[in-house]
Amino acid sequence: RSLALALTGEVGELCECFQWRGDAACAPGLPGWTDADRTHLGEEMADVLMYLVRLADRSGIDLPAACAAKLERNGQKYPADRCRGSSAKYTSYNPDADGVAR
Repeated sequence: RSLALALTGEVGELCECFQWRGDAACAPGLPGWTDADRTHLGEEMADVLMYLVRLADRSGIDLPAACAAKLERNGQKYPADRCRGSSAKYTSYNPDADGVAR
């Protein structure tokens, strides 16, 4: 519980890096960000990653395996040939809504 709450706090600090910046400043490559801004962003990302890895360890979760399984499941739920460019929920692509594309 404590690790999950600490992770939430760190995610909040990460989000603060983007707060009050317009969409243009958050475009790929983060145009207009100073080296100090990027360093700070990297530090906050590292904090999030460290808490996430520790939470996975304490929970007995194989994080790389969980990520691979999630990517596979998402590939089934959101087939690229039908979903590219759309933000619709997977039920829009799968009439049975069981999460497996047909």
